[in-house]
Amino acid sequence: MRRLFWLAMGITIGALVVRKLSRTAEKLTPAGIGASLAEGLRELADAIGDFGADVRAAAAMREDELRAGTGLDAPLPDRGALPDALPRRGAHAADS
Repeated sequence: MRRLFWLAMGITIGALVVRKLSRTAEKLTPAGIGASLAEGLRELADAIGDFGADVRAAAAMREDELRAGTGLDAPLPDRGALPDALPRRGAHAADS
């Protein structure tokens, strides 16, 4: 009975080792290396795309904050509310 247990244990461990070595050997073939490289590049492209989207969203939020702070989006005043001639200042004011 004891010998049967150790025989079964050896066969099981041997099968697991062979499967692991086969997977590792497959990854080291040119096709396996190419596939893992392609997957890595896809992940990198996704990460760069996500980063770009985050930067664009943050830039849009900051632009909105700046526009609100400076009043660039405020409506223009009516033409009738502005004076026709503003007083002149500086050296050229004497020429008038």
